[in-house]
Amino acid sequence: MRRHVKNNVSWVGYMDWELETFHGDDYSVDNGSSQNAYLIEEGKTVLIDTVWTPHRKDFVENLKKEIDLNKIDFIVANHAECDHSGSLVELMKEIPNTPIYCTPLCIKSIEGQFGKQNWDVHTVKTGDSIDIGNGKKLIFVEMRMLHWPDSMATYMTGDNILFSNDAFGQHYAVAELFNDKADQAILWREAMKYFVNIIHPFAPLVTKKIAEIKSLNLPIDIIAPSHGAIWRDNPMQIVETYEKWANAYQENQVTVLYDTMWGGTEKIAHKIAEEIETQSPETVVKVFNIAKKDKNDLMTEVFKSKAIAVGSPTAINDILSTVTGFLAFMKSLKFKNKKAAAFGCYGWSGESVKILQEKLKDAGFALVEDNVKSLWNPTDEDFAKIPELVKNLLA
Repeated sequence: MRRHVKNNVSWVGYMDWELETFHGDDYSVDNGSSQNAYLIEEGKTVLIDTVWTPHRKDFVENLKKEIDLNKIDFIVANHAECDHSGSLVELMKEIPNTPIYCTPLCIKSIEGQFGKQNWDVHTVKTGDSIDIGNGKKLIFVEMRMLHWPDSMATYMTGDNILFSNDAFGQHYAVAELFNDKADQAILWREAMKYFVNIIHPFAPLVTKKIAEIKSLNLPIDIIAPSHGAIWRDNPMQIVETYEKWANAYQENQVTVLYDTMWGGTEKIAHKIAEEIETQSPETVVKVFNIAKKDKNDLMTEVFKSKAIAVGSPTAINDILSTVTGFLAFMKSLKFKNKKAAAFGCYGWSGESVKILQEKLKDAGFALVEDNVKSLWNPTDEDFAKIPELVKNLLA
């Protein structure tokens, strides 16, 4: 169903209410999502992106109800990941001679996913533009590695709309379409979760790209991302927030994360949290069992934290596999300017704390050498080490 965005621009995407995971099962979706495609009808008619492959037939049929497909003068493919390009093959069966504009790497990605196609593809780079009539044009801005090498954004003059692709989006189904109509608590929580788990590994590039976009001196009245709410109310607020998030962001929070076998490591985790509350009542403290909490939500908590403490018992001369996977994922997100400490119980060989320390350091955290390493179950002697650990973690 077509939804009006501004003047001659419409949303023609797919509201994915039932979506529960994304990127396979690697990203959890709690409030649905949307795949946003846009139709521009000026002197020229332009389609910006399509929707995910499972919805390709619905997308094409719905588009047919809104417009004669043969009236589409060209298609802009901002990004070839299949949640954006997944309906291209189905659409191009209907209009095979329609030109497509994208980056050179986007062509490689489309052909890699869908096979070589005999399509009329034109490559563009930052600063290239196309006149779409009525005194308006589209200007292309490469967004390399935000978050794929082929990504770009498209700016529409006159209406001052930035079709930002994956940047500034959220996995959040907003029936009312716009940021000012969305539940603000959910909107910002999902925007942060999206940034942390998808965009943050490229944080230095975010800073540079935002500076580049600002240097173009383009007035922006609307930011229309590929997922979630369209930013029409003070759209630059999400840009300014991205700048803040990309700059080694932290809040006054410490997060304690652990898994446990027989409860000993869990006891240490809660004692550490209690000591943080004692030493620094103004600090937000959160405690999570890694095995029982969604990893994407946990990474959002780590992102907000100035320090973390991570615990695991020793199991087969190693740490628990749940903690291993968690730390590997955390390393890939490339957090900066955060401290970390390790703790855990053991019965025989006792390697877990050392392994945790090595992995935390390898993930880019400033390691606090103080630790709690408890034989069998923690004793008062073990708990007595916690105040110094917390003191250095908060310092």
